[in-house]
Amino acid sequence: MTVDRNIATGHLACAAAYIIFGINVVVCRDIATDGGIAPIVLFSMRALMAGALFWLLSLFTPKEHVPWQDLLHLAGAGILGLFLPQLTFLHAIAHTTPVDLSVMSTTTPIFTMFVAAIFLKEPITWKKVLGVALSFGGILWLILQSTFGGHGASATEPIGIAFCFANYIVFALYLGICRNLIARYSVVTSMKWMFLVSTLIALPFSLPHVPQTDFAAVPGYVWWEIAFMIFFSTFLAYYLVPLGQKRIRPTLVSMYGYLQPIIAIAVAIWTGMDRLTATKVVAAVLVFLGVWMVNRSRAAVPSQNSQQPKYDNDKSNVIGV
Repeated sequence: MTVDRNIATGHLACAAAYIIFGINVVVCRDIATDGGIAPIVLFSMRALMAGALFWLLSLFTPKEHVPWQDLLHLAGAGILGLFLPQLTFLHAIAHTTPVDLSVMSTTTPIFTMFVAAIFLKEPITWKKVLGVALSFGGILWLILQSTFGGHGASATEPIGIAFCFANYIVFALYLGICRNLIARYSVVTSMKWMFLVSTLIALPFSLPHVPQTDFAAVPGYVWWEIAFMIFFSTFLAYYLVPLGQKRIRPTLVSMYGYLQPIIAIAVAIWTGMDRLTATKVVAAVLVFLGVWMVNRSRAAVPSQNSQQPKYDNDKSNVIGV
């Protein structure tokens, strides 16, 4: 049996990207607790270096003309899709355990569902409502136990949970509002402008923190983790996900999204950064079951002009990490 190269490339790209995202959860937790670098400074470093790599790559790819109106829209996409999600993620990971954050991150499709219903007029079915209720129950159980029960290597704090949900909401808004804009351009073109805008916005906020940061005191292994975060978790992963989305069905892409929490949980437990408890297992089962029901319900949207199922461009599992 002959394997389609494009499809195989899509599967490999998605698998690699979400494995990287999973490892990044643990890496960023380590940087946030041991690095001594403010989240806004860390984001500026990430955006500046990754943006420079995308601009460098653009020198070797076909040039695309972007009208000034779309440049303004890409600026807004950079705020919603990069600046706010990544900054809230860096704040969230400093106040949550990797397992708790990974479980909560699987609710991103639910937030995207509501945004899609508002901006894309996607119908909300009873399966989606039931899925949301199950996932909400799992998250509520996890929050109550982690916040007041002190589970994990260090307890998840309410401020961390707030940043988590802020991350999911703004990224869901990005997916719902900017989907058609991003689809018009190659990933290199859109990312180079989005990262440029994010860097320019972040620099004024990060510069006052730079003199207060003792870069010489940052451990050597943390610099290696920062390098991993910039090159693999930002530049490479943000290139691989759209590459995969163009080659395999959206429902398959969404399934690869579940690799992220699985990898993050496995790495966190293996490194001793967190531990798995019965509470977290129950919460994870409820959340995964709820999200599965939501995705199952929105896997295919009937087309008015065709008997064939029309698959929506589902990017709901791309968390802004």
